[in-house]
Amino acid sequence: MYSVHCMNNISQAGLDKLYKSFAPAKTLDAADAVIVRSTNMHELDLPSGLLAVARAGAGVNNIPLDRCSEQGTVVFNTPGANANAVKELVVAGMLMASRDLIGSAQWVSEHADDETIAKDAEKAKNQFGGSEISGKTLGVIGLGAIGAAVANAGRRLGMHVLGFDPYLSIYAAWSLDRHVHYVQRLADILETADYITIHVPANDSTRGMIGRDQIAQMKDGVVVLNFARDALVDEQAMARALESGHVSRYVTDFANPTTTHMKNALVFSHLGASTKEAEANCAAMAVDQLEEYLLEGNIVNSVNFGDVDLGPIQTDERIVVLHRNIPNMIGQFSTILAESNLNIENMANKRRGENATTLIETSGPWDDSVIERISAVEGVYRTRMIPGHEM
Repeated sequence: MYSVHCMNNISQAGLDKLYKSFAPAKTLDAADAVIVRSTNMHELDLPSGLLAVARAGAGVNNIPLDRCSEQGTVVFNTPGANANAVKELVVAGMLMASRDLIGSAQWVSEHADDETIAKDAEKAKNQFGGSEISGKTLGVIGLGAIGAAVANAGRRLGMHVLGFDPYLSIYAAWSLDRHVHYVQRLADILETADYITIHVPANDSTRGMIGRDQIAQMKDGVVVLNFARDALVDEQAMARALESGHVSRYVTDFANPTTTHMKNALVFSHLGASTKEAEANCAAMAVDQLEEYLLEGNIVNSVNFGDVDLGPIQTDERIVVLHRNIPNMIGQFSTILAESNLNIENMANKRRGENATTLIETSGPWDDSVIERISAVEGVYRTRMIPGHEM
């Protein structure tokens, strides 16, 4: 039985599901796989035998992807599992930026002992006046699971919604309300939206994507919401825009020494996925992915190797090969299997960036030397054989 180490607490529903299929590993060194939420794995020594890392969440900034790829460790995330929780928080952020709910609640708290509070509240309420979001323009940058959910919520709240995503998937396009207007340029959102919300991963192409030049293109009084990653926004430029009033509110889920001192910023304590439902969904999805990979060799929602799914094993064995995406790899694997008198019954190959996954189902007399020969092919990171299931 494979063993799994939980590096952070996960929901009880996830634990119950996990230990139906796997044994608990008390330490990282003893684990075949790990489930992680917030632990920074960059400074850890990863055991060479580690087969998989499942991130109970969408972002994988805390995982050393290059190092994992080089030793054949598949890294999974759980896209969409926390989408509803983040969507609801974004909607709450828009409402709090539009109506001074926090200021009003604070006023009531400060005057709680006043006998005339009801009368005084009627006089004080004007200082907490705001505007409605219905009829306003919402610009959504990034239309993955969360961005699409936010866009659809905006439509249901009566907003005119613009969406921008140069990598829009077919699945995401299908999930969008037909009234969401897809734009080809980021500038189309920056120049016209009353509310701008960001939902893209943090990588080399997106870090600082909302900087001085982009903020300058925005309408006066715009509200910017960032529940994705703090690195996406040039915080010094945002602070200056808030100070000048060009940006009326910056709503973010990332507290740091800069954001907490910004004028007119609403800063939350990273609450995006902090609901019991989201935590259960993330944990359950992470466990499902480990089951599929460790027990069947199938890969779903990997961030460093190609997703391949052949369903349950139907033959004598299934070979899982994680390798560099270079020419003639499949040919070399096929030659080795043919020379070993193994018949290829089914095969699938999928790449992700510079890496690829190959699944091969075979029948015939098995010899352990087959794994050794495939593993010796230049560019192969890891080879694993999974026996077929007894019918």
